[in-house]
Amino acid sequence: MIILAELETFIREHCELKTFPKNHFLCEAGQVENRIYFVQSGAIRAFLATEKEEISIRFAYEGSFINSLASFINQTPSEIYLETIRKTTLYVATKSQFEGFIQQNVEFVSAYNFLLQQLVVSQIEREFDLLTESPTDRYQRVLQRSPQLFQQIPAKYIASYLRMQPETLSRIRKQQQRAKK
Repeated sequence: MIILAELETFIREHCELKTFPKNHFLCEAGQVENRIYFVQSGAIRAFLATEKEEISIRFAYEGSFINSLASFINQTPSEIYLETIRKTTLYVATKSQFEGFIQQNVEFVSAYNFLLQQLVVSQIEREFDLLTESPTDRYQRVLQRSPQLFQQIPAKYIASYLRMQPETLSRIRKQQQRAKK
């Protein structure tokens, strides 16, 4: 989408470029999110931490935006963590910077609305993934929708995202590879 490309160009030209090491927290539960990130390289996972486990709920890699959106919009404490999965370089905009960008140009408002719409669609697809009983079917849905995920994100985080044990994901992937032969 041309408008989205213009927004990305504007961010590249006007935002601070920062590099973070692996396992760096960009946002932690309880903090109010005041930034939005555009990934130049590397990868980030958004996760919810319970007493028993960390549940991956979203990923971002090259060319995508991420933040703790509910916290960012409502200026309330985040319920999730954002953590770099590997060394990651990001364009970082504060809430006021980003809102200023968006207000400068009607096309940027359209791009932001498009991003939000895509996020809603992604969340609906994620809900369907979680409601799908078969782990194999969950894997297939995500593979069809986001094949690049499997090149960018470690399997243990994908397994968490799919709500299965890493061993189950490994078994499913092996079965799928055998079926292709």
